[in-house]
Amino acid sequence: MLVKSERRLQDVLEVTREGIWDWHVPSGKVIHNAQWYGLLGYAAGELSDDFETFGKLVYPDDKEAVMLRLDGALKGQTDAYYSEHRLVCKDGTPIWIQDRGRVVERDAEGKPLRLVGSFADISMQKAHQRQLERLAHYDALTGLPNRVLLADRLNQAMVQARRRKKQLVVAYLDLDGFKSINDQYGHDVGDQLLTRLAAHIKAELREGDTFARLGGDEFVAVFGDLPDAHASVPMILRLLSAVALPVHVKGLTLHVSGSVGVSAYPQVEEVDADQLLRQADQAMYQAKLAGRNRYHVFDAEQDRSMRGHHESLKRIERGLLDNEFVLHYQPKVNLRTGQVIGMEALIRWQHPDHGLLAPADFLPVIESHRLGVELGNWVLNTALDQIEAWQRQGVDLAVSINVSAHHLQQADFAARLQASLAAHPDVRGGQLELEVLETSALDDVNYVASVISACAELGVGFSLDDFGTGYCSLTYLRHLPAGTLKIDRSFVRDMLEDPEDLAILEGVLGLAAAFRRRVIAEGVETVEQGVMLLQLGCELAQGFGIARPMPAHHVPGWVEAWRCDHAWLGQTAVSREDLPVLYACVEHRAWIAAIGSHLADQHSAPPQFDHHKCRVGKWMDGEGAVRYAAHPGFEAIQQLHLCVHELAAELLSLHAKGSVAAAEAGFTRLLALRDRLVASLLQLLSKR
Repeated sequence: MLVKSERRLQDVLEVTREGIWDWHVPSGKVIHNAQWYGLLGYAAGELSDDFETFGKLVYPDDKEAVMLRLDGALKGQTDAYYSEHRLVCKDGTPIWIQDRGRVVERDAEGKPLRLVGSFADISMQKAHQRQLERLAHYDALTGLPNRVLLADRLNQAMVQARRRKKQLVVAYLDLDGFKSINDQYGHDVGDQLLTRLAAHIKAELREGDTFARLGGDEFVAVFGDLPDAHASVPMILRLLSAVALPVHVKGLTLHVSGSVGVSAYPQVEEVDADQLLRQADQAMYQAKLAGRNRYHVFDAEQDRSMRGHHESLKRIERGLLDNEFVLHYQPKVNLRTGQVIGMEALIRWQHPDHGLLAPADFLPVIESHRLGVELGNWVLNTALDQIEAWQRQGVDLAVSINVSAHHLQQADFAARLQASLAAHPDVRGGQLELEVLETSALDDVNYVASVISACAELGVGFSLDDFGTGYCSLTYLRHLPAGTLKIDRSFVRDMLEDPEDLAILEGVLGLAAAFRRRVIAEGVETVEQGVMLLQLGCELAQGFGIARPMPAHHVPGWVEAWRCDHAWLGQTAVSREDLPVLYACVEHRAWIAAIGSHLADQHSAPPQFDHHKCRVGKWMDGEGAVRYAAHPGFEAIQQLHLCVHELAAELLSLHAKGSVAAAEAGFTRLLALRDRLVASLLQLLSKR
């Protein structure tokens, strides 16, 4: 009977379609039936019968989980072993299996002796499951996430936004004009249009963004990990641009636009994912009412701001029609020779209610708007009119005007410029220069370079304004054929007391020399700033220290009366070997400023008091001593430097003891010593 039972069991094992295994745990030996081998593509007995060989067959990504499940069964932590994982077949392809087993024998101490089980190939079921999951979570037409998956991803994004203290934005898109196309050309054309538009839009989004189809012609984009809601605006504009691209279907060229509603998270009051979607849906409806092909933000405060923005645009447009804008002109001069090299035209708004408004009060409103282009064209033609008017008065001046990146990148910019020049035949080549704010958004540097080259053929020069303040300065310098760099006023303002700004200034001048560019410094307000620029090799400048912007009719009189400061005339650049003297002057001013800050705020860290260890002291003991030790005034400079440090220490001691008035009075003496030391240092440049 026992023999018959074993034979029947063997027959069952041979005919079953499942792979059977029997693992003798102490020895590690594993016995398999022929089906086990066959399911993996091996002949019976082709593999070693040890457990290590079995482990190597488990798909690497699944191995850790499988071993944990087996271990749980062996230790009795689970009643049985069960796992769905992948095994690697002989040909290298993985199959999904459902593997199950049970410990059938333990020793007297409860240690497992045998674990038997079986597995079945469930690859087809897994593929079907994946297909069902895709149908449940993805749109069948476009392949985009559907409403169900969108809800899940949106909830996850909201959790991440709270955790990372970032913003996320939901953009609800409805296509304008899709229904009429669907009705006119049929659903097949409409479906192809939706599929291709979805691909256009998805290509414009970031990798981590979600773009889903809700149904019909409604879509939702989720932009996460933003510093603020406003950071999503470029993405929304790209989305609208992608929607507006022509789509070719069956010989038809189809055009639609989009209306987008925007909601942001987190908000002052907590909202859930459904509320965010409803807010964005409501905002989308407002975008449609406002004229379509635009976006609307669902936020009470921002919504009021947007209405104010539209009112501002209307007011600026009316101001342009009513001739309320004027140009003022700021001179640009050669500090060394005193020559007036030109004027920069600066727009002002002579507002009937608010007086004379600076550009910062209205230009940001029209950035990237058609009004920005219209106002830019007005500036161009008004400046050309003025050049000719001055010529009739016998005043021959070049004029530069500011051009926004948006204006410069208009397709017809060079053609319009040529037409304006043709309408002003008395303006010679070289009398007009265009200044591009280099921190503006230049979408295509190569295209802008071609525009600049085309304008150069018309005799119009270019300069890069506020050079050095953006992240792409070197890129612009390499690729844009602009002949002039304008150093931002912030570096000039602080260069006498900030060694870093001085270093940046020197670096910009070095770059300009290497790339054969002319340099002009903005923001010169003092004689000392002009002297420093000349010593660094920068001769061209403008700023309040030369002249404030003035109405056009004041310019001829100013030019006639202009006299350059005597400290600037004939001032030459110092040699590279003497540049450390200039740095020593700036370092010393910075050190004195740090003393003043510490006296005003005892919580701030005091500067280095050892006169040998401060930066100026190190220079005097090292490079300075080597180069200037023979100078008759060098020893006196060292003594004066020591006196400065001693007085500073005395003042801080007085302040610490409560003698604030005495310390403040002494600081005036310290400033006088500072000026003496700086003047003495500068003498090293003229008496070597």
